[in-house]
Amino acid sequence: MRNSVRETPEELKELQALLDDSLSRSAAHLRSIINTERTLTAQQLTQVLAGMCTLALSTVTAKGEPRISGVDGHFLHGKWHFGTARGAAKARHLAARSAVSAAHMRGEDLGVFTHGKVETLNPRDSEPAADWPEVLAYLKDFYGDDVFDWDNDVVYYRLHPHWMTVFAPDTAKLTAESETSSAVRPHRGRATADRSGAATAQRHR
Repeated sequence: MRNSVRETPEELKELQALLDDSLSRSAAHLRSIINTERTLTAQQLTQVLAGMCTLALSTVTAKGEPRISGVDGHFLHGKWHFGTARGAAKARHLAARSAVSAAHMRGEDLGVFTHGKVETLNPRDSEPAADWPEVLAYLKDFYGDDVFDWDNDVVYYRLHPHWMTVFAPDTAKLTAESETSSAVRPHRGRATADRSGAATAQRHR
C-alpha cells in the first residue's frame, strides 16, 4: 500500500521548507556536519523512509527526566507515525506531555533527527483524527488485520515536527538502496503477522 512517494506536492513543499529552516537555525557545529552536500531533499527522504523504520523515541517523565525506547515508525504524508500499547509508560508520558524527540539511524549512512509534539490519532474517549481510517488501513495492510485489537490495545500518534534534519553523506547510495529494496520488499500481511506483531509488541513495552 505504501507507494515510493505518498506525499502530495504541498506536503513535500512543507517538508522541504521545514528541512531548510531547521538546518539554517542549527548551531554551527551541526552545520559543519550536515550541509547541503550531505543531506536529502524532501522527495528523496520520503523515498528512503518507505516502509517501517525503527525509531529511538524520547519522552519526558513528570520529573522532567528523559526516557528513550524503540517504536515502529512509518513516515506518511511527511510526518512520523508510531504506536504503542495503551498501558505503556510512554503512552502515559505522551498523555501528559506531548513533546518528543525521535531519531532514525542506519549506521553512518543516514540519520534523521526530529523534535516536535505528538497528536493522538485514536484516543480512547474522544473522536479519532479525521484521517485515522486511512492510517489504520495502511497499518492493517502492513501488519495484518488481526495482529492487535486496534480499538483497545494500541494507541497511535503523529509527530508534528518543529525541527528536523537529515544526515546523508552518500545520497546516491541511499537512493539506489531504497529503489532496490522497494523492488524486492515482500508484502507484510497475514503471512508475517506473527513475526511483525511480536517485534512490535516488544517495542510497545
